[in-house]
Amino acid sequence: GAPHRLLEASHVLLHKPAGVVTALKDAVHPTAYGLLRDAPLWPELRPVGRLDLDTTGLLLFTTEGALVQRLTHPKRAVPRTYEATLARPFAAVPDDFVLDDGHRPTIRGLAVVPPDSLHPAVPRSPDATVHARITIVGGAYHEVRRIFAALGSHVLTLCRTRFGGLELPHDLPPGAYRPFDPADVLRAV
Repeated sequence: GAPHRLLEASHVLLHKPAGVVTALKDAVHPTAYGLLRDAPLWPELRPVGRLDLDTTGLLLFTTEGALVQRLTHPKRAVPRTYEATLARPFAAVPDDFVLDDGHRPTIRGLAVVPPDSLHPAVPRSPDATVHARITIVGGAYHEVRRIFAALGSHVLTLCRTRFGGLELPHDLPPGAYRPFDPADVLRAV
């Protein structure tokens, strides 16, 4: 028969649904890890950063610790793009913008977008008055939600649609995953 190829590494992208935590184990909520049980080298997969409970979208997992470091280290400045539905408009970002804990977000792009230009994976909210796309470098705790709050708005739904050069596939349903090539993520960096 055909020769067997030994799999040395596994890289999967997950369309994380709402209500799922980025954790190996959780007593209360289902885990993103649990959605990957059939993935190659599942026990060795580690998340590349996190998405909070209510945030949906692109979540990467890899068995390569060095790749996790490369994609999450602030010096690498890998951009992440999120699309949000908001309860109210937001103010312009001031020059000396800083969050209440002293963190200075690195915002690469921030724009109001028409609802029909949102990624199809973005959960829509009937209460939304504004839709926005934001690209940041880094990923501090609840950073995007805190940015919009500091600018006078409130996030209703939030979806990560891009990590580096990799976009969440339009045809990948919530809870599903597929392999990715790390070179695609680093292409835009």
